[in-house]
Parts: sequence; structure tokens; C-alpha cells
Amino acid sequence: MKLICIGRNYTEHIEELQNEKPTDPVVFLKPDTAILLKKQPFFIPDFSNDVHYEVEVLVKINRVGKYIDRKFTHKYYSEIGLGIDFTARDLQSQLKAKGLPWEKAKSFDGAAVIGKWISKDEVDNVNNIHFSLKKNDNIVQNGNTSHMLWKIDELIEYVSKYFTLKIGDIIFTGTPAGVGKVIANDKLNGFLEDKEMFSITVK
Repeated sequence: MKLICIGRNYTEHIEELQNEKPTDPVVFLKPDTAILLKKQPFFIPDFSNDVHYEVEVLVKINRVGKYIDRKFTHKYYSEIGLGIDFTARDLQSQLKAKGLPWEKAKSFDGAAVIGKWISKDEVDNVNNIHFSLKKNDNIVQNGNTSHMLWKIDELIEYVSKYFTLKIGDIIFTGTPAGVGKVIANDKLNGFLEDKEMFSITVK
């Protein structure tokens, strides 16, 4: 199983990091070793002084597919989730400045939080899902999938051109504005609509 992550999929987040708006989805991968184990805290790695949270809606692939046509993409997932793409922002900035890949900043151990899953039938419209992240009981990120530059079905079609999608693969669909630094003893709670999908502590 692989974690397929989409960068720069919300305009306000692109602007807050002063990035260029892409003409195609920005895609990168995380290994399964990046998944934060259930009920474990997130440990800030010693190679970064500026790790940021990025809350994202997740999609779990439920069948094998390649070059999936848009009209069939809805058949390739039945569950929606919520997670965090932790990013060592200082390291990422250094790598970007040198034109190097981001993996060390995005794919380190514990950098992928995967919360609970719900049936997509529990939401009225996957393209209009509200989600949020609380840090120490204060809302720091508010997003809605209606604001995605590329919607879920478009992402599945696009990604499947390059990677064969397999059962259990997870797509991180991008983060809205409001990303920020975590410090020890922070508590992060993620919500999909009014459902709490994860709760983690930072060490």
C-alpha cells in the first residue's frame, strides 16, 4: 500500500506559503513507514525545528485500477477519512531552494496521521465536505472539499495515469490554509463535519 499525497490543492494555502499555482496536481508519495501508529503520540524529529500540521481529507482505494476514466472513478473508493500530512517546513524550504525532492521533509517516520474512516454514503456530497483541525481546543484550520482545485474524482483519474492504484492505497487530497508549527504537548483533534476522526498528542 502506498500513500499518494496532493500538494497545492487549495488556493489560500498556496498563497500563505507564497507558492506558484500549479497547472496540474502536485503529487508526491509517502512510504507506509510514515504512518503514525494508532494511539501513539507524534514525536517531533530531531532534524527539524519547524514541523507543521496539515489536515487533509483522505480517500481509501478499494479496487485495482490504471488509467481510470472520470466517469468510473466513483467506483474506486467507498470510504472517506481525515489525517495529517506533517511537514518539516524548514527542511522542505532548504530542499526546494536547491531544487531537490521533498521526501525527507514529508515522508519521515510518523509524518502521516490516518484517522477513522466513514462510508462516503454518510456524506451528502463528497465535493462539499467541511473539515477542521483543532490545536489545543482552538480551530486552526477550516476547510471544505468544494474549495479543492482538483476534486476527488479528478485526482483519482489523474494519479491513475502515473501509478497503478491498488486496494488499500490512500490519497491525501491537500490541505487548506492555516497550517502552523507544533510544539511539545500540543493536542490535535481532527473533525469531518461534526465527527471527531482523530486525536493525537505531540511529544
